[in-house]
Amino acid sequence: MPIAPILVVQHVSWETPHRILLAFEGMPIIHRCVLEGDPLPDPRDITAAVFMGGPMSVNDIADFPGLRTEREWLQMAIALDLPILGVCLGAQLIAAALGSTVGPGDQKELGVQPIHIHDPEDALLAALAPSCDVLHWHGEVFDLPVNATLLASSELTPVQGFRCRNAWGLLFHAEADAELVDLWLAEPTMAAEAHDLLGPGANLLLRTDAARLTPTRGDLMFQSFAARAAATTRI
Repeated sequence: MPIAPILVVQHVSWETPHRILLAFEGMPIIHRCVLEGDPLPDPRDITAAVFMGGPMSVNDIADFPGLRTEREWLQMAIALDLPILGVCLGAQLIAAALGSTVGPGDQKELGVQPIHIHDPEDALLAALAPSCDVLHWHGEVFDLPVNATLLASSELTPVQGFRCRNAWGLLFHAEADAELVDLWLAEPTMAAEAHDLLGPGANLLLRTDAARLTPTRGDLMFQSFAARAAATTRI
């Protein structure tokens, strides 16, 4: 009998799982874009779920009604203890599903800066302890959900990562490397946002700072998530 697949939810074409999928080599993957009308599977029929980022707000329900569907699905999946990883918008969706308020931060956080790990024994973020330079690209933040454990913070954002039951929300992009930075800067809306925030030298600055990234540490974190998924796999 085949192993149940890993679900990957994208919101825009350029915010792919990138290096995250390296950890799931040999495992079946299904991709869904709910904002384009794709249905989500029953969470009892999958092994784990990865929710990626996007430029929209979790509060943009009127423009993107699929976001409500995702939040309701996440509530059900979290209650079932399905292994879930949310990145950036994905983390915001998990936080919102758990009842947190999500909204604009005091300023956008864009660029390569360190995060500090609060729980070095966490099954995933131990790979990034005690601190790690990562890519940030977000404008909205959230409070720590009730009954969640704070895992990571940055200078600008108190809640960069959290865990609740078998779900992890990461506002930062540990999947990023120099290749991903190039791909994002090739997307006009991303390049324009970087230019607006960092100035005319944004592309050079981001490409230079990408050399400080250590994506292999993120790879270890994603491998830990994949191992956790495999341990609770459904057939």
